[in-house]
Amino acid sequence: TSYFLLPASCFLLPTSYIILLTSYLKPPTPHSPPTPMSGIYLHIPYCKQKCHYCNFYSLASEKHREDIVPSIVREMELQKEYLQGEVVNTVYFGGGTPALLTASEISILLDSIYKHFMVANDAEITLEANPDDLSLVKLKAFRSAGINRLSIGVQSFEEEDLEFLNRTHSARQAISAIKQSKTAGFVNLSIDLIYGIPNQDIESWESNLMTAIELGVPHLSAYALTVEEKTPMAVMIRKGNMPNVDDALQAQHFRILTDLLEAHGYLHYEISNFCKPGKFSKHNTSYWKGVSYLGLGPSAHSYNGNSRQWNVSNLGQYVQSIRKDIIPFEKEILSQSQQFNEYVMTSLRTQWGCDLQYIEKHFGKSWAEQAKKDIEKYIKENLLILSEDVLYLSKSGKFRADGIAAEMFRVG
Repeated sequence: TSYFLLPASCFLLPTSYIILLTSYLKPPTPHSPPTPMSGIYLHIPYCKQKCHYCNFYSLASEKHREDIVPSIVREMELQKEYLQGEVVNTVYFGGGTPALLTASEISILLDSIYKHFMVANDAEITLEANPDDLSLVKLKAFRSAGINRLSIGVQSFEEEDLEFLNRTHSARQAISAIKQSKTAGFVNLSIDLIYGIPNQDIESWESNLMTAIELGVPHLSAYALTVEEKTPMAVMIRKGNMPNVDDALQAQHFRILTDLLEAHGYLHYEISNFCKPGKFSKHNTSYWKGVSYLGLGPSAHSYNGNSRQWNVSNLGQYVQSIRKDIIPFEKEILSQSQQFNEYVMTSLRTQWGCDLQYIEKHFGKSWAEQAKKDIEKYIKENLLILSEDVLYLSKSGKFRADGIAAEMFRVG
């Protein structure tokens, strides 16, 4: 399941706003992110089954299966001017479960991208996959098709957690998928883990992390379990058939997550993301740096700095509209306040911080001065660190990232 489909402003905070842990006063050492260009995101909406917690648009069916690839290819043709000739630095196949596509279908989509867009020679091309969708033969075929980075939805290496989340794979399959991915030549590899699962104790969470570390996974995304409205999990909790998430437990898990991964040489470069040096996710870093991207497929989002648009979350309607050469999307023109709020929200989540000089240059001196006033109390409380006109969240501040950002927001 993808965690990167939403606009940057919608990214989930991985822990509670309430619990504060010990503050670290020294700002993080900056590490230069990849040079941002533009990106392309492709949403493949098929899954074997829906996970209890998932609120992303996907279908546990084969409906319109033969239509999805030609429809996205046609949408590329209709949208080939959207990026205005910018070099495409990243391509990301998300979903859903895009690894349910065949390698030949992946090739068709990539060939169309190379035909209609200017793609960098060293472009990062990522495919999301679930462990039970992968085999050594299929992995090698994906590499031959042009995929050079994998994001595997492990979620947990514990059988009890996987059953609770309604995942389709086993812990054994998760470990095997990682090992086979390396055998197939994928050195750029990421996994997703979920923490704060009810009944997931400290020892279980530490075991999950140590398994990832011992497997040599170079990039890890970890998310607090979030109960989204209208998901099966929300319904079961409301009926009393499933325990609710525990904010205090999630805070403990987050502290263990940051301490353990940093002790083993991982950079905590975004609240939910950790990597070995040089193994940043270029695609998601582009989201956080406000880079333009084109979204293709049902429910996919696009962003160009001034506006955001999103395709209809209905596969049948999407396919029928594309057949008529109509892209079924809604669009929002971003006001200056919205652009400012998105910059604050996304930049504060990263180790590169929120640059007050950038705010002054792009929004005006008064905006920067007001922003500094808005966060004075958080600096005094050691939740924010101000260093050379750049704001960084302290370790304890990361537990209140969205709340702190909201204090700086502008309305209008």
